[in-house]
Amino acid sequence: MDGPLSHHAGSLADTLTAVRLSLHVLGAAVWVGGQIVLAGLVPTVRKLAPEGPKAAARAFARLSWPAYGLVVATGLWNIAASHPSAQSGAWRVVLFVKVAVVALAGLAALAHSRATTRGGLALWGSVSGLTSLAALVMGVLLAG
Repeated sequence: MDGPLSHHAGSLADTLTAVRLSLHVLGAAVWVGGQIVLAGLVPTVRKLAPEGPKAAARAFARLSWPAYGLVVATGLWNIAASHPSAQSGAWRVVLFVKVAVVALAGLAALAHSRATTRGGLALWGSVSGLTSLAALVMGVLLAG
């Protein structure tokens, strides 16, 4: 016999899943989407003020690093909820590669923030953006 408590317990698990996935998507939207938007704005901001891109980058960092932390934290929560040992070998390989790519994205973003030359900024910004996009695609693959 299904009572109100058994129905409530099922909806609670569904609610936690929705919270976990929503937070993960929110963090990825800010981290990945923000990089794309900022990259698109840099030429215009540079025309407005030569130091504008640095100021915009500092402002973005105040949002993006907490978002990256949220992505990592909810990513670990996602891994625990997905029971990797019950998944296929291919799924586990993609997961391993995704974790490595997420780490590389963070390291590249850190290198970008510390770069002092235009070439370094371009290189590390590109690496961070591309690895962030790759991690997003792998996340979609893992979810499917």
